[in-house]
Amino acid sequence: MEISPANLALHYGQSIFEGLKATKRNGEPVLFRAGAHARRLNLSAERMCMPNFPEDLFLTGLKMLVDLDRDWIPAEDDHALYIRPMMFATDELFGVQPSKTYRFLIFTGPVGPYYPKPVKLWVEEVFTRASQGGAGEAKCAGNYGASLLPALRAKQNGYDQVMWMDAVEKKYVQEVGTMNLFFVIDGKVITPTTTGTILRGITRDSFLLLLKDWGYTVEDRLLSIAEITDAYWRGALQECFGAGTAAVVSHVSEITWRDRKLELPPVDAEHRPVATRLKTFFNGLRMGHEEDEHHWLMSCNDSGVWELVKDQSTVVA
Repeated sequence: MEISPANLALHYGQSIFEGLKATKRNGEPVLFRAGAHARRLNLSAERMCMPNFPEDLFLTGLKMLVDLDRDWIPAEDDHALYIRPMMFATDELFGVQPSKTYRFLIFTGPVGPYYPKPVKLWVEEVFTRASQGGAGEAKCAGNYGASLLPALRAKQNGYDQVMWMDAVEKKYVQEVGTMNLFFVIDGKVITPTTTGTILRGITRDSFLLLLKDWGYTVEDRLLSIAEITDAYWRGALQECFGAGTAAVVSHVSEITWRDRKLELPPVDAEHRPVATRLKTFFNGLRMGHEEDEHHWLMSCNDSGVWELVKDQSTVVA
């Protein structure tokens, strides 16, 4: 694939992408909420002044490619075939303006756990990820390019990732560079609300639906780092975990804010019941051990219709 040095995407950043996974359920490749990814790609396109890509064509291409690559789908737990749809400008000229032509493509690669162990987070108060009215909600290349330096600085100091604060007051938790965040405080599950500066995670949305189905008290609201710290010292901060396509569920073992270090409970079902239940359910859903009551899975067969043969011996209540 040849690209001109005058390619507009290289200079002015018209480049967007998605990330999703394929696994095998009862031996057949399946996709998780592929339609939601198609819709989110087009939301990113609108923000970056790019044309919408037809959702039916997106899904058709996705299923055809995964069906071709079915032998590359790992069988192990916490492994999958990662799928990267992307679209970028292809006009070749000088001048800040939207491109008139674009290239859409999808490529894949087998992956294991994104974070094989619990992560340590640094609360970032110098750099910011996004501000109100910016492109923080879009899954565009520039958001990730701007996050590399703060993430590198965090890693050099012994942390795995940064926890972003809001751009105005530097007090409200936003997200981590690779996932949305959830906190369990006093038995309530709380996640920072999406106000245009946080990526509307599809895994995040799925968690919210499941947790409400299971009877948890769920709050989607502004959440300050001071409130989290106060809960920790009161003994009320019970869990913290990330949610994302790449990581699915990632336990947070430690949060450092200025000179305060918050050390979270051990990672086991007793101390992390909410995150453990979510992770177990998602793995079971993808492997065929849980029923797909929300119709989130899509088969990659020729008809594109997911017909679950309900083998009660493999369905876990």
